Amino acid sequence: MRLTAEDHALVTAAVTAAEANTAGEIVTVVARRSDKYHDVAAHAGVLAMLSVLALLSVWPELAERLHALVSRDNWGEPASLGALLFVALVLAAVAWLAGRYALQPTAIRMALTPRATKSRRVRARARDLFRIGAEARTTGATGVLIYVSLDEHRAELIADSAIHSKVAPEVWGEAMAALVAGVKDGRAGEGLAEAVRQVGVVLAEHFPRAAGDANELPDRLIEL
Repeated sequence: MRLTAEDHALVTAAVTAAEANTAGEIVTVVARRSDKYHDVAAHAGVLAMLSVLALLSVWPELAERLHALVSRDNWGEPASLGALLFVALVLAAVAWLAGRYALQPTAIRMALTPRATKSRRVRARARDLFRIGAEARTTGATGVLIYVSLDEHRAELIADSAIHSKVAPEVWGEAMAALVAGVKDGRAGEGLAEAVRQVGVVLAEHFPRAAGDANELPDRLIEL
């Protein structure tokens, strides 16, 4: 899914309209993904390595047979313990590399990453962006970040301290549902715009716009 210039214009207009009635500031960010998940590939390598060692512990004669294939000893002497351990080490290293590089393609890593892990990474990335771009950057601590991570199919809303003290997290449920529905239908711009509109309604109720209120955060959609 790619956001078009029309999507950007639609979301920007929605933010401008929403902020016309509230002292709150809405920041929208869309990222392709929140993490590269290279650790998932490394974990796959470790799992493959441990599986090989477990296999050798059950069938130790496998190491002896493999040693015999490469050994130049034709006298039928049994392999030494050191030789067998070396065979196990080589097999474990090969297994780690195979498991690690089997998950080299991003699509495979994403498919095999647990949903809970994706949710944690998206949430962490949203918090980092909120701290950098919105938290405590408005006069009344009224910033809201709406964050979408496309590859993980996840979205997060994080509100500044003043908003969080007055608005319960479940209040944002309908706005986030509208956002997710739009993204699933391939209408990310429309989904974001509708979420912004609903968030603006909530903000206007608790933080109405005052005379002389300044626009302190960018209205434009930020695409990472």
